[in-house]
Amino acid sequence: MLASRSPADVRSRLDFWQALSGAVLALFICVHLLLEGSVVISPKLTNGIAWLLEVTFMAQVAAPCLVLLILFHFWIAARKMPFRAGELGVFVRHSRSLREADTWLWLVQVFTAVVILAGAFFHVYTVMTDLPITVDGSSKRLHDGWLAFYVIFLPCIILHTGIGIYRLAVKFGICSRAGRDRFRKAVWIIMACYLALGTLALARVWFLG
Repeated sequence: MLASRSPADVRSRLDFWQALSGAVLALFICVHLLLEGSVVISPKLTNGIAWLLEVTFMAQVAAPCLVLLILFHFWIAARKMPFRAGELGVFVRHSRSLREADTWLWLVQVFTAVVILAGAFFHVYTVMTDLPITVDGSSKRLHDGWLAFYVIFLPCIILHTGIGIYRLAVKFGICSRAGRDRFRKAVWIIMACYLALGTLALARVWFLG
């Protein structure tokens, strides 16, 4: 008979899959936002990219895979989240006493994760049930009331992704303790650039409507 795995082994495996799924999702988000940002250059370019993704069925295949990966990642990460009010209170008190910025960053990830979990399903479902994907269609959605959704959803996505990349770098030794401040600043700058690009893209699509 195979020896049962120890709790430490189980935690280690779950941490690995959480990190791997998070890294894949982060890569997807970075590429996705860049492709979406192409509308700033030219709406025709964005429509062309969307057309290519659809005719090759990359969009149709990626959408359900993305949803499943988000669910998988959240399911693993949820074991560490302070869902109960008492747990959250203890965590906040400990964070204040430690005065460690990284602890607060993790709390931001927890809150943004909940927003992303709900928002991602609405976003994917709405887009994939309204094919073909076009800039005109996106503009119509914004004017139909979706602008407020993306104003909240976009910063949450960027914050969660950026903080996640930083925490992965720390966890796996890519970022040393001595270089954390510098690495953290670099991540914040990149997040600001992505937020600026996303905001410009939203504005561009809005004014096309």
